[in-house]
Amino acid sequence: MLGNAWPAAALIGAAGTAPVVLVCEHASHFIPPSYDGLGVADDALRSHAAWDIGALDVAKCLSTLLGAPLVAGQVSRLVYDCNRPLEAPDCIPSRSEVFDIPGNADLSTAAKQHRFNTVHTPFHTAVDQVIDQQISRTGTPVLLVTVHSFTPIYHGQRRTLDIGYLHDRNSDIATAAVEVEQANGTYSTAINEPYAARDGVTYTLAKHAEARGLNNVMIEIRNDLIDTPATAEAMAGHLASTLTSVMAKNTTSETAKT
Repeated sequence: MLGNAWPAAALIGAAGTAPVVLVCEHASHFIPPSYDGLGVADDALRSHAAWDIGALDVAKCLSTLLGAPLVAGQVSRLVYDCNRPLEAPDCIPSRSEVFDIPGNADLSTAAKQHRFNTVHTPFHTAVDQVIDQQISRTGTPVLLVTVHSFTPIYHGQRRTLDIGYLHDRNSDIATAAVEVEQANGTYSTAINEPYAARDGVTYTLAKHAEARGLNNVMIEIRNDLIDTPATAEAMAGHLASTLTSVMAKNTTSETAKT
């Protein structure tokens, strides 16, 4: 891709036939060798600053359980955050949480554009292509689901939320998911927590789903609930059940309208 020895995105579960496309923008903490680790220590590269801990494991299990293709980012958000446009001030952070990122300080416009071209562009091209393919394969609009995780403690404050369902303009799926969750009673859930569109986190939803009139939702999971393969698999099973119920309700609602 654009001459890189490394891909910006990976496609997992390409043969899936569900009317769903999964995206995990912050799936990797890989920093290409040419960036020399951006000058940060190993503890930062392993931390939530560099990637969404547990999110890829959950997304991969969801891909299998739902029979849905998954586009997963292959480059750390410290190089370029694929859930941000180029004009966003945090698309290439010079500081993330408690870590300074020396390799991102005082970047030129050309350097920022290069990262956008080599990370953001091929990643979002892949998302577009997979959505097109899934719509063609299923003959129906698809649901776009992005999978993220968040830290248990943020700026010294403990977060008690387990799962957040976020939306951009279209709130249908997020609202329905929280209704299912509240009836289930297993986890503490909320709409547009711990972040919301005003924080700039729904870029992928807006770019690929809202622009096409597709249903969508962003799932945020507290990362201490999914920081082992076993707990990530268990969470994926729970989310698969929730999403299946939501899609069934949505199909029934749409049928009733016609």
